[in-house]
Order: sequence, then C-alpha cells, then structure tokens
Amino acid sequence: MKLLRRIIFSIFLVLIANSGLIFLHSHAFSWIWKAAAFTLFLLINLFPLNPPNATRQIRILSAGSELLKLFCISAGMTAVIQLAVITTLFIKFYTGLANMPLHTLLTISILSILWAFFCEAGIFWNGMIRVYLTSVQLGIRHRLLAALCGWIPILNLWYLHKIIVCIDLEVEMETEKYELSKIRAESEICKTKYPLLLVHGVFFRDFRYLNYWGRIPKELQRNGARIFYGQQQSAASVEDCGAELAARIKEIVNKTGCGKVNIIAHSKGGLDSRAAISHYGAAPYVASLTTINTPHRGCIFAEYLLKKIPPKAQERVAQAYNTALHQFGDPDPDFMTAVSDLTETACIKRNAQTPDVPGIRYESIMSYCNNARSGKFPLNISYPLVNHFDGKNDGLVSVESAQWGSRFTLLEPTGRRGISHGDMIDLNRENIPGFDVREFYVQTVARLKELGL
Repeated sequence: MKLLRRIIFSIFLVLIANSGLIFLHSHAFSWIWKAAAFTLFLLINLFPLNPPNATRQIRILSAGSELLKLFCISAGMTAVIQLAVITTLFIKFYTGLANMPLHTLLTISILSILWAFFCEAGIFWNGMIRVYLTSVQLGIRHRLLAALCGWIPILNLWYLHKIIVCIDLEVEMETEKYELSKIRAESEICKTKYPLLLVHGVFFRDFRYLNYWGRIPKELQRNGARIFYGQQQSAASVEDCGAELAARIKEIVNKTGCGKVNIIAHSKGGLDSRAAISHYGAAPYVASLTTINTPHRGCIFAEYLLKKIPPKAQERVAQAYNTALHQFGDPDPDFMTAVSDLTETACIKRNAQTPDVPGIRYESIMSYCNNARSGKFPLNISYPLVNHFDGKNDGLVSVESAQWGSRFTLLEPTGRRGISHGDMIDLNRENIPGFDVREFYVQTVARLKELGL
C-alpha cells in the first residue's frame, strides 16, 4: 500500500513539476489546472503518507523520509522529461517545424525549468527540514556533512541516500519501541517497590533540560518506574559527593515516604554512592546499588597522567573548570580532587575503608570497546592509553576495575564497534546495532522488581 501510494504521488509530482511544458501546447482551462495542481502539491507536502502508529516526532520524521524518497523519484523523472521535451522542441525549431519565435521558446523553456526546480525544491526542503528537526540519529556530524556534500554533484545524491537509510532505521526502531511500550504498558514491569535514584558520574550535572541519562529515564517511566536524581556536584571528592547523596536520599525518603531507594549509578557516581551508604548514614534508606562502568579499583592511566602532566598545566585546567561549573550551580567544584579520587592508589585505600553494608544488594555492570573507533571524542583518544595501562576498557574504565558486588554483568559487544563509557548512559542518543541501551535498563530495573526491590 505504501509503495502504491508512493508511485501515485510521484506521478502526480512529475505532472505538477512539468506543468510548464503542458502550457507549451495548450492554455485551455489553465486556471483549473493551476488550482488543482497547487491543491494536490500542498496535500502531498502535508500528508506524504499515512502516519505510522507512533509518537508525533516519529510521524514527522517518517513523513520527512517519505518526502525525500518522493523527491528522488520525481526529480529524476522530471529531469529526463524536461531534457527530452525541450531538446525536441529546439530540434523542431532549427528544422523549421516549430511555429514560434526563438525568444518565446527560450522564455517558456527557462520558465518551465524554473517551475520544475522550485516544485522539486519544495518537496526536498520540506523533507529535509522535518528530518533535521526531529531526527536523533543523524547527529551533528551527519548534518554538517550533508550540508557540505549538498554542493557536490553525485556526492550529494549518495549522501541523501545515506540520510534516508539512517532515518528509515530510526523510524523502524522507534516505532517498534513505541508499540512494545503500548503492549506492556499495563504490566508496569519497571514499577519497583522502591523508586530509582539515578546518580551521574564525574564532570556532569543533573541539568533540567539536558538529561545525563539520555532517553533512558523516559523509557523507564513509560514502563512504570518512579525516578529521582542524585544532584551531587559534577566534580568534588568522593566523600563530599557521598555526603551530598546521603542528604539527597534522606530528603527523598522523608518527602515521599518511600522508605528506601534503588540506586543506579554510573562511573564515579558508583563510588559516591558507596561512600553515602557506608560513611554518611544512607544505608537504612538504600535497598540496592547497581553500578554502571564504575572504576571501583581505580584507573591506572589517571595516575600516570597526574604524574606526567606539569602541575601548572593541571592548575590552569582545574581553575578554568571550577570557575565554569561554579557558574552552572556547583557550590564548591574541585576538579583535581575529583580526578585524584579516581586513581588506583586512592580507590584501593578507599575500598579498605568502605565495606559493603549487609542487607543491601550490590551489583555491577560493565561494557567495553573493541577498538578506539568504538567511542566518540574524547573516548576514541583515551581508549589506547587506558588499554595500555588498564587492559580491556570502555574508553575510561577497565573491565577488571568495574567488578563489584554479588553479581557482575559484562556486556559483550557484537561486531566491531563495542559499547563505550558514554554509550552506557545514552550520551549520544545513538541506536547501536546489537545493543538497545533503553531496553537494557528496562530489563535491569524489571529484574529489581522481580527481586522484590
């Protein structure tokens, strides 16, 4: 049905785009044709396909992809028709078979080409604007490359095809996720006994309009989860952040009466959470702690860098960071202390002083990259260094360092890509082949529910 609709719409678009050539032969009822053509052109632009059963964003994105496909088909056919008809007319003129002066023929031909160009451009830009405004998977890189390639013949067609393929994959996946969420909405598989507390890692904050966890929280909430955020500073010592988290946990429990929370913590957030539980009185209010790619045993490469980078350079970076993050809401950011607390020496010493508390379920999860290209900047740069000092890693943390608790889950990447430190929190909002990060968290939380937590 979709293919038939596309063929019919493409034919209509070709007729509209080549209507200038129709006027070369007859002006009868031209005003009726113009009104009909304009109405049909408007309808195709507004409703290029039957909207899929999904979110408004995906409906717009899907329509954008369909418009780009219609453009490719109709523009190709229009170019052939324009070339063939206008060439034929000029041949007839020079052989004495055309009954019109040269300037009239030139004027009509130019106007016809311009009309066809603007008709096709309308379809193209309508599709591109929809895609650029709603796609998550295109990213900045694809958007910039598409803009650059658009000026290069042949290459622009290749990149347009690349964009359409990317968008179709996104539409397909998001539609499937939407339908899956609808099917299991009533079961609320993520509605745990205790709410979730998501704890961010180092050098990030829980901004209101820029979620550290990407698309994960919304997916969890669609499946019944109740979510809170740690809101500790972006860069401070593990102990200071632990104290902040303990206060945050007590605040949540007192306000909601939930009794306890299930902590899911990423990176340094796992260390902060352990400190909150063991040192600052949060233990009675925590049912479980699941750490994601947390350097429990520290990072050898971080220790190496601190020894090699000149102190003055470290001070300049730290001062710039502390000044900037103070403006973003950190009361007392401390870049150097945060980094120092991630070293192997600091973590080994802290582990001896931070035992697990009985009655709390400790679990850990870890992923790793297969090569430097697995992670986006700056993880693609740090990966070789971490690999040299720490071994198999996610671009920042080694697999060995992340193991903690009664249950350890290692995510084995499929293909060449791997799963980076940022991928585990949906940092780039990227759909990774073989790893659905949103569904992974849904199943992780569903398991907490099964355990009665």
